[in-house]
Amino acid sequence: MEAPEEQDDASTKRTPKLAGTVNWGSATVIGVFAGMLYGGSKEASASVSKDAEVMLKLGSTPDKREQYRLMRDAMEKRFLRVTRGSIVGGVRLGMFTAAFYGLQNLLAEKRGVHDVYNVVGAGSVTAATFGLIMPGSLMWRARNVMLGSALGAAFCFPLGWLHLKLVEKANEGTVADENEGAKGGVGAAIERLEGNLNK
Repeated sequence: MEAPEEQDDASTKRTPKLAGTVNWGSATVIGVFAGMLYGGSKEASASVSKDAEVMLKLGSTPDKREQYRLMRDAMEKRFLRVTRGSIVGGVRLGMFTAAFYGLQNLLAEKRGVHDVYNVVGAGSVTAATFGLIMPGSLMWRARNVMLGSALGAAFCFPLGWLHLKLVEKANEGTVADENEGAKGGVGAAIERLEGNLNK
């Protein structure tokens, strides 16, 4: 009878999440939506020249039915372009975000510490991977891998450092609250703010 209880306890045990690690799923969803917004707006702004062509055609056709057909076709094409741009942009940025934060969390779990090197490693590997899947010859892809790896590391180092400093600053208040006792959450944050303003 005691064996099932022990099994339940073992299944509910999880490794504690390190401070500063990002929730992979939430970050991926945000990346997908940001990519959709970017891709859709990029295609919408690119279709302005196409709209000008349609307006020229409308001015040269006196038939109302033909004008209506031209407008309908232009609107359908624009809708399809913007939709395709949104989907492609969402998939691209979503895949990049998922790979980056997945690698970052994997490195943090395997190494047992969340530091700037996890962010640099994840950025370098993700950028190199996306450089590899870009179209082109083998030499062009090798160049993209090297360039992506270097740029990913160079770009992620200051971002990782800034992220860790913000996490440390946020955790200072949490440790102080635990040391003081029962106060927590919003009340403790307000007291810290008042203390900083009174100094």
